[in-house]
Amino acid sequence: MEWMAIIGNSIQYIEEHITEDITADTVAKAVCVSPFYFQKGFSMLCGFSVAEYIRSRRLALAGRDLVMTDEKIIDIAMKYGYDSPDSFTKAFTRFHGASPSAVRKDGAILKTFAPLKIKISLEGGYLMDYKIIKKDAFTVIANAKTFPYDGAKESVPQFWQEHYRSGKGQHVMGVYGINIDIEMGMDKFEYLIADPYNAKKKVPDGFVTRTIPAFTWAVFPCRGAMPNALHDVNTKIFSEWLPALKEYEFAAGYCVEFYDDPTKYEKGTQDENYYCEIWIPVKEK
Repeated sequence: MEWMAIIGNSIQYIEEHITEDITADTVAKAVCVSPFYFQKGFSMLCGFSVAEYIRSRRLALAGRDLVMTDEKIIDIAMKYGYDSPDSFTKAFTRFHGASPSAVRKDGAILKTFAPLKIKISLEGGYLMDYKIIKKDAFTVIANAKTFPYDGAKESVPQFWQEHYRSGKGQHVMGVYGINIDIEMGMDKFEYLIADPYNAKKKVPDGFVTRTIPAFTWAVFPCRGAMPNALHDVNTKIFSEWLPALKEYEFAAGYCVEFYDDPTKYEKGTQDENYYCEIWIPVKEK
């Protein structure tokens, strides 16, 4: 119930301040939650980032204002946080499929994006396997790239595809997928496609090494076809396990995904028995 209240309060705050200069960080502060935890949880449970939700609500309301009022297009753009007609027109057209002027002139069909509503239901009652382990710092060799949180759900899988398509899988097979946000901020994170580092071998051009600090980790097993198995466990972690946890909380802005060797399975990563893990650093409250 705690997390449901957080989501509900954040949606209410966004609606009440939709024409103001709000960000995921300001919303997190308003509902008294760690920005990193809030961003991850909102994205997992709602299917899009806080920034994407705010942007969609603003563009939906901007469309309503275009057809319901006589406000100038530039005034509507400024009202919903766009500092130029061009940037507003581009964003509006991508969202609605028609330009603001076309909506005004021809009455083009608009898209709606209603506020999220919280539906409370009785869930849980299942056993969620996990273990708490202490692990020393370890170093990985990685193909690294920095991503904004907005659109990461699409861009990270594309990064994996690009990694193998470019032949980099010959150097780094992808034992780990590691999300690093040391500042635990709201804008961007570094993502690593990584293997354990062998100090005796030269680091090829285009690759980096990163040392993951020593932490106490909560380790969650995932079994099933990818990516659904991983996504399902991630959702349960943020919707059920973390909110109900009394002893631990997030320790740092790291998240590690461990992937078993897909050649061990008849259907590779699509096998119903394929195994991977999610590691989250935790500390005692």
